[in-house]
Amino acid sequence: MFEVLKFNPSRNIGTVSDSVVRGLLPLALAVLTGMVSAGEPSPADVALLPAHAIVSPWKQHVPPTKRQGVPGIERTARGRLWVSYGRDVESTRTYQIVKWSDDGGQRWTDAKLMILPRAGTRAMSACLWIDPRGRLWMFWNQSFGLQDGRYGVWATVTDEPDAAEPEWSAPRRIGDGVLLNKPTVLTNGDWLLPASVWKADDSIRVHASTDQGKTFSLRGTANVPDPATRGPDEPMLVERRDGSLWMLVRVQGLAETVSQDGGRTWTPVQRIPLPHPTSRFFLRRLQSGALLLVKHGPLDQRTRREQLTAFVSDDDGATWSGGLMLDEREDVTYPDGVQTADGTIAIVYDHQRTPAGEILMATFREEDVRAGKPTSEKTQFRILIDRLPAP
Repeated sequence: MFEVLKFNPSRNIGTVSDSVVRGLLPLALAVLTGMVSAGEPSPADVALLPAHAIVSPWKQHVPPTKRQGVPGIERTARGRLWVSYGRDVESTRTYQIVKWSDDGGQRWTDAKLMILPRAGTRAMSACLWIDPRGRLWMFWNQSFGLQDGRYGVWATVTDEPDAAEPEWSAPRRIGDGVLLNKPTVLTNGDWLLPASVWKADDSIRVHASTDQGKTFSLRGTANVPDPATRGPDEPMLVERRDGSLWMLVRVQGLAETVSQDGGRTWTPVQRIPLPHPTSRFFLRRLQSGALLLVKHGPLDQRTRREQLTAFVSDDDGATWSGGLMLDEREDVTYPDGVQTADGTIAIVYDHQRTPAGEILMATFREEDVRAGKPTSEKTQFRILIDRLPAP
């Protein structure tokens, strides 16, 4: 018999949302009516079942790959750096591995968690996030085949991200879409998770939680009016000082949309005059109140996927200044970042997903970005986290 996934209340993980249950009903009905046997869902619905979250796999049990990238990073209150990245990325077999460093990124463990999808599905585009209670969330996204037009945001959570062997919750489906970038906590305590179903009307989905992650619901959507500019979206949002929400979106360049009601309604997505290739960027508010933007190339010039550069804004994105070059090479992509308690900024990114498959980190401070050059002792570039074996 089909069973709806539930969670341990003692761990405050919550239950599957009503929208997810509705999405699973066709599969449940198929089982009850004999269309498919229990435990054997129809191929299109296998992506509604959780991937396998494998804790501390043997190194020999991690599948080999010739392509890896799309990293994420987080830092615990005690200083542990967590990194996730995909292997076999941009294929129907994508899976995720997670590891940590307890010495600031100089040495990294073998895989401490592996998200291995079921046959016929992919586990793609992971995101790491420490919530206000100090719990570490590992988000990933599932689709049937390469792209199924629905996708699905999944998560597992640990209450003890500094433990020698953290315990992880059962995988949980939050809603449709692809969540690639970190959630944002509003001043009223709401969590907003920006996701996207890619290349469709109202493709951008903003999922929200008002109870510290026990439950999630779809709060609002945003639309890219011009189908010719649609892509994976990969939205990121920040709350501005006036209380409005500002979301940047990946199109053929960069675009923006604004919400004045906590994410329920959004203006049409419109391109902005900030040149950028069709690639992921990184946007986050720093401890100082300034915004940090990591993009490709200078502010006034469109480049290829090269010249990964950091800028700051003191007026909520109206203007940008500085310009610290993190890596000038071609094929440096998909930055994600975190700021530590002492103000150090760590940005992870990938270089040459194939054949090198390098996962790299740069560390610096806000004053380095403003100066446009290294000025602090925290500045380090091209710190190697992982790379593929030489062919």
